[in-house]
Amino acid sequence: MALSAGTADERVGQLIGLTERLTELIAAEAQAFETHRPQDAAALVEETSRLANLYRHESARVRANPELVASATLESRTRLMRATEAFDAVLARQGRALDAARTVTEGLVQAIATEVAAQRSKGIGYGPSAKTHDLNTATSITLNQRA
Repeated sequence: MALSAGTADERVGQLIGLTERLTELIAAEAQAFETHRPQDAAALVEETSRLANLYRHESARVRANPELVASATLESRTRLMRATEAFDAVLARQGRALDAARTVTEGLVQAIATEVAAQRSKGIGYGPSAKTHDLNTATSITLNQRA
């Protein structure tokens, strides 16, 4: 899929619209992760992926052939630069939110694994002759993806 523009100003206008919509979607995803509601971000994944692929494709086209936008008005090109700067800022924000979510998730998995290992080592019997039975064998943990 590609943008269909007749003039450089039309192409820049379409790129601005694409960039602004992608910025909105990624900001909403970042907000979902920051508020600990990743399930809200899941609803946006399909559209975000589709627009991100289109953005990647169109960016590569413009990079390979700058003449596609060179004759656009200075005002249009400036708006595109501002939209791109906002997009970059939102990407950095989303990266921080995802990194924080990953850190929390890894900590939870580690805590669960530690607790499972502690629970598996149980004493057998009572009194001074009691023995421990160590069940510290490798186990897997199944996580509910909806949690």
